[in-house]
Amino acid sequence: MADETGPRFRRPAYRPPDQMDIEGQAPDPADVREVAHETAAVLVGAGRATDDPQVRTRLVHLVDELGLSTVAELWAARPAATLPGALWRLYTLREWVHRDPVGASTDYDAGMRHADVSHAVAGAAEPPGPEEIKRLGDEILRGVFEGDLAVALERAAAFCRVVSVGRAHRADDHDGHDEPRAEAATHSASALIGTASDLQRCAQLWRVGHLE
Repeated sequence: MADETGPRFRRPAYRPPDQMDIEGQAPDPADVREVAHETAAVLVGAGRATDDPQVRTRLVHLVDELGLSTVAELWAARPAATLPGALWRLYTLREWVHRDPVGASTDYDAGMRHADVSHAVAGAAEPPGPEEIKRLGDEILRGVFEGDLAVALERAAAFCRVVSVGRAHRADDHDGHDEPRAEAATHSASALIGTASDLQRCAQLWRVGHLE
């Protein structure tokens, strides 16, 4: 049975952007914020309220149906330590591993030997090839809608840490040979650590009922 802890949800009165922009007026930021938080709450609530695996699969594949840009319009601007902010990061991670499973698995493989605790939390199969990493991305996101949502967030955070470590080690391999590439890899590794911290914070907030 799905874990029922966490905040309760209500259905939002959603207004698409073309209806919010009437007579040349920009959407009210408060309306945009409300739509972001309420759509996130309804999505998670719907997934956790059903036992239908097909419904949950469709939610995991949400970006495949709507496109990443549509999801970004809804959630990307919200603070990291919010439910829409957490969902944006989770869907973005899944999208990345599906678009570049070879790169993701290479980074993960390089990092798991140096971040064994995070590797254990993330729960990737060994060896972590492209298909295994794609499956892990789906499993982590599916955990939002079944089981303990905080655990799903912690697994995503751990995944980011392993990839970050692997990317940093790969940057060291390029250092002195391809400095722009090494610098870009180092920067992205640092950004992933920030994402991991954001997701860990979200897990903590969910456990006390404050992730909204």
